[in-house]
Amino acid sequence: MEISVSSEKITITGNIKSVSDFQQIKSTIDNVVSQHKSILIHIVDSLSMTSSVIGYFNKLVLKDGINLQINVGNQQLLDLLNDLNLTSTFKARKV
Repeated sequence: MEISVSSEKITITGNIKSVSDFQQIKSTIDNVVSQHKSILIHIVDSLSMTSSVIGYFNKLVLKDGINLQINVGNQQLLDLLNDLNLTSTFKARKV
């Protein structure tokens, strides 16, 4: 998994599957949200994401008040977010 940042846009390529992936995502996003209250996360090709990443995104939206939008490239990941009723919370859409 790789992460790149451009202002408030975070792009994640590769599968999100390990604890170290979560730690890298959290660290990167923590740095971005310290400067921006609205962020766009583009998950290019991951089939799923770990529960810790989902929980962290939930915390950003519901507790910290961050305006989060997630663009996903894989229909399976969008289906997962739909199944968990998180599509509207994360403003998730397929691109």
